[in-house]
Amino acid sequence: MDPFENSVEQINKAADILGYTSEEIRRLTSPKRVVSVHFPVRMDDGLVKVFTGFRSQHNDALGPYKGGVRFFKEVTESEVKALASWMTWKCAVADIPFGGGKGGVIVDPKLLSATELENLTRGYIKAIADVLGANKDVPGPDVGVTESVMDIMADEYSKVTGENGQQVFTGKSVAKGGSEGRVEATGFGGSLALKLVASKKNLIPSNTKIAIQGIGNVGEYFARFAKEQGFQIVALSDSKGGVYNPEGLDIEAVVAYKSKNGSLAGFENASFISNDELLTLPVDILVPAALENVITDLNASKIQAEVVIEMANGPVTPEADEIFQSKGILSVPDILANCGGVTVSYFEWYQNQHQEKWSKEEVLKRLEEKMIKAFEDSWNMMQSKRVDFRTACYCLAIDKVFLEMRRKGI
Repeated sequence: MDPFENSVEQINKAADILGYTSEEIRRLTSPKRVVSVHFPVRMDDGLVKVFTGFRSQHNDALGPYKGGVRFFKEVTESEVKALASWMTWKCAVADIPFGGGKGGVIVDPKLLSATELENLTRGYIKAIADVLGANKDVPGPDVGVTESVMDIMADEYSKVTGENGQQVFTGKSVAKGGSEGRVEATGFGGSLALKLVASKKNLIPSNTKIAIQGIGNVGEYFARFAKEQGFQIVALSDSKGGVYNPEGLDIEAVVAYKSKNGSLAGFENASFISNDELLTLPVDILVPAALENVITDLNASKIQAEVVIEMANGPVTPEADEIFQSKGILSVPDILANCGGVTVSYFEWYQNQHQEKWSKEEVLKRLEEKMIKAFEDSWNMMQSKRVDFRTACYCLAIDKVFLEMRRKGI
């Protein structure tokens, strides 16, 4: 299913329960603006290549648009629109004063030299600079974008506009105004959701087995923090496949092996499995932490986990959701589970605006307070409305956004 259509269906379901009219729902689902740009980049061989980029600005009722930029060969306008929509609801659930935005460039950054990557980054920012701003649209990093790339974005924006780019971009290096704790933020926030849902479901950490699809930044830190809490991590994967040991994995050893060898194939004391196999392992908790639409109507019935924690954006389709509900599987939705990243992005923006510098301990403490409140508010909504957890989160978020739209006369 088209990613944007997925996001619209999720909004429709919750908005209908809340009693909104079809016209009100249309306002909630439609992006305010989608920018498509084609910009030239000089390559190392002297030739100039034209790349395509996007910036979707979904809703700014609660505050400036906020959302990452991904450099990825399969970026589409529909995907960017969907991700921008999810950001709107994620910010609302987390109760931070941002709206939803998202950007992307169709490119495989692994095929670019350092110079070409810098030229691409500067070209993209130059092309969209007029729609960005500290109180307008605040981009951050996503797939294929590092903190050094964010530093370049901030620098290029400063050159193009004459304004302070540090206040417009998040996910920067600490030396360039980035926040302590940003690297761990999404994984740490997800581990808090894990702790809270385990408590609600009366799961004992030492007896609870977890499979994580994705060993990028989010999956790695989720695994580390979950292990610290006493949970058993029995499976981890990258894009080429994963490793499985029902007795548990040594996270440090897996991460070191992946870093040294480029993949998990050949890791000792574990079976090498495909990503499809990982999703259907006999575990208590499944954590999709890679890309969207990995759990669909084709494999949802094979999921054996009691709980799914969505650390990726949009990993579960609406059709799969229905199967989960019929099987009694609780899915902690992406807009709640992985909102730790955007929350700490807000903290970075706030620190830059007020010339403050918080310690990592303070950042993670503030994040914990936000996550606990967001989780409990969503859980209470689920019980009061008698709906699934995703719909409850959307009900909570949509009410916040629409009430603010009405207050502002939008």
